[in-house]
Amino acid sequence: MANVLVFIDNPGDALKKSTLELLTLGRSLGETAVAVNGDLHQDVSATLAEYGVTAVFRPSAQDLDDYLVSAKAAYLAAAAGAASAGTVLLDNSPEGKEIAARLGIRLNAGVITDVVAVDADGTAHKSVLAGSYTTSARATTAVSVLTVKANNVTPEPASVASAPETSTVEVPADGTATAARVTAREQKAASGRPDLSDARIVVAGGRGVDGDFGPVEQLADALGAAVGASRAATDAGWISHDAQVGQTGKTVSPQLYISAGISGAIQQKAGMQTAKVIVAVNKDAESPIFEIADFGIIGDLFDVLPQATEEIKKRKG
Repeated sequence: MANVLVFIDNPGDALKKSTLELLTLGRSLGETAVAVNGDLHQDVSATLAEYGVTAVFRPSAQDLDDYLVSAKAAYLAAAAGAASAGTVLLDNSPEGKEIAARLGIRLNAGVITDVVAVDADGTAHKSVLAGSYTTSARATTAVSVLTVKANNVTPEPASVASAPETSTVEVPADGTATAARVTAREQKAASGRPDLSDARIVVAGGRGVDGDFGPVEQLADALGAAVGASRAATDAGWISHDAQVGQTGKTVSPQLYISAGISGAIQQKAGMQTAKVIVAVNKDAESPIFEIADFGIIGDLFDVLPQATEEIKKRKG
């Protein structure tokens, strides 16, 4: 079996579900190593062992976050060489895709994005045209670099766990020599809500909220849910782009997805149509969202959502 390298960027105190998916996918393709950037918490190390990771690489430089993506790509290229990796897996985030592109140049590797599954022979299946089709592609180069969309693999620990070996990888000097440096950061205020990509319940608002996400956020808080949004809502500046669900946003697959004031254009469907139960609230009975909804409510979200919130609060006591 081939060697696989998974990139984990700033894991924090616990690995995200999307990272566990990458580790599970990697293990199905071969012996899996990880390249970690950032602090490695004891609980994270234990999880890596639980998921069958055989080797952990750390960068010689501790300031990779002070640069834009080129420094991370340089580190990952060095780690791929140290691991003799035939496949490199990254998440499908905008930064993950840019790192993959730069890594492809450094390794002369084929790069495939928007991957939803990978066969044992390296054939990648990717979601295209807003999820309407799945195509197959396979890199003919010695190394293939794949960015994998979240919520398409079921995380599964390895049957046998053992502590992986940890080693340091020298970051090439050219990785930071010409890289753009980050000069300032602004801390995002914590909402107290679950992460959108991993949430079991998502309440999303669209153009129909007309700038007022209050009812959406109140229902989400009553349900312990994450807040999502359509591209129209984020482009209008009503909510952060971090909340965008869809073809150019995040892919979610919750147990319950409540869509409020969203038409359900194909771009939005691409990011949420695998939800177990979809509830749609829209004034327009002809809205496309009703085609995929399990339950549909034709009505004004400013009437429907507050009633639902109130009833949920009563039942919770």
